[in-house]
Amino acid sequence: MIKDPARGWAWTRALLGLCAEEVHLCGESAAIDLVTELMYTTGEEVEVRKYKRLTPISVLDHALESLDNLRPGDCIVCFSKNDIYSVSRQIEIRGLESAVIYGSLPPGTKLAQAKKFNDPDDPCKILVATDAIGMGLNLSIRRIIFYSLIKPTVNEKGEKEIEPITTSQALQIAGRAGRFSSKYKEGEVTTMNREDLSLLKEILNRHVEPIKAAGLHPTAEQIEMFAYHLPDTTLSNLIDIFVDFSQVDGQYFVCNMDDFKFSAELIQHIPLSLRVRYVFCTAPINKKQPFVCSSLLQFARQYSRNEPLTFSWLRRYIKWPILPPKNIKDLMDLEAVHDVLDLYLWLSYRFMDMFPDASLIRDLQKELDGIIQDGVHNITKLIKISEAHKLLNLESLSAENQSRLSGTVKGQARRVRGTKTLGSKAAEPPSPNAGEKSLASRLVQQGLLTADVLKQLEKEWLTQQMEHGKDRTEPGTHSKGTRRKKKEPDSD
Repeated sequence: MIKDPARGWAWTRALLGLCAEEVHLCGESAAIDLVTELMYTTGEEVEVRKYKRLTPISVLDHALESLDNLRPGDCIVCFSKNDIYSVSRQIEIRGLESAVIYGSLPPGTKLAQAKKFNDPDDPCKILVATDAIGMGLNLSIRRIIFYSLIKPTVNEKGEKEIEPITTSQALQIAGRAGRFSSKYKEGEVTTMNREDLSLLKEILNRHVEPIKAAGLHPTAEQIEMFAYHLPDTTLSNLIDIFVDFSQVDGQYFVCNMDDFKFSAELIQHIPLSLRVRYVFCTAPINKKQPFVCSSLLQFARQYSRNEPLTFSWLRRYIKWPILPPKNIKDLMDLEAVHDVLDLYLWLSYRFMDMFPDASLIRDLQKELDGIIQDGVHNITKLIKISEAHKLLNLESLSAENQSRLSGTVKGQARRVRGTKTLGSKAAEPPSPNAGEKSLASRLVQQGLLTADVLKQLEKEWLTQQMEHGKDRTEPGTHSKGTRRKKKEPDSD
């Protein structure tokens, strides 16, 4: 995780900054040399302990090929929600019951699904999951079946790529089969499709390259120093300037800052101190979820007004009480609400006075977790209802996902086409708020802002412009826009 192009910095900070007598790290051998070097630079002692797997695991010589060949204890690993929905539906058609685990589910729901799958008295004997099973869950899996070996990733430049999974990922997932603590004392690994099996064997047999560098992220103090010398620069631009000027030695790299800059642009118009703005921008949000993004905006707005975000306010905001999901879209909306409550709790650790009701929000989150658990328990019914109402078209969604997550070349082609379609407007003089409009339209097109939030932003922007206009026409200023500088008493 420490070399993750977007999130590695958080692990570096934890490793180097935790106030503890001892820090215990779990990971693969590829991280040992780097961690040891980093610790030596801080004068720490490092003790390395190596452990061997206690149960055997084997890669089968035949693929599953059909869901008719499923056996109790099987886990099908998918790398997209659409595949999760599709496989779950096909299993249900065959009269079997499956548990479902994927990354955006609340922790309580994941644990409930794991318990259901592990229970020998439960009729659920099949698990459909993403690579979320790789960490933090104890599962009694006999056989891991890779539904696909292709996983969307983000490279160091922030570009989306579709590549085969890495050896580290394959080993982490395959290693879930036949765990020592489970009822299966031997593990098996295979693929869904016959043509993927040779690639899986090749991936698993590759040598894992040692990790060369750990991720870094500019601190609030560093950004404040830059802001002192560049007082009129936005936070997003400060980040760009900082990264351009940064020089790091071979043990570190600067992480991709796109998510931070996205949040910075989202709340740029809200009056906040630079330190507070920085903290809001480091909040872990999924920018693909419009409700979570608009919630970050709303939380920042409330903070700027010095209005505490109370339990009763948040209940009204998320429209509590919440009804059980009737279809897949409802279930995804509830997952987004759960993430908003997570965001509140994350901010409550940083701003206790403005987010004062953390304990009450935790209770609310547990209640919501229960509602989501019921929805996931009945996920095949929700899929059927969604298909019946054409809210979920698994084939078209899957194709859409593939095109959205295509490589850099396609992304560049789309950008070129986009430029051509705007060619007729290129000659027009830019309006004063062209930057805001282009950002707003981009966010709406990507589904990151709702129309209501956009209207609210436009209203606030117009209000600010009117206030600036009043300032310009006050005594001592020129109405044409350049304010006359008052001569200081002690100036030359």
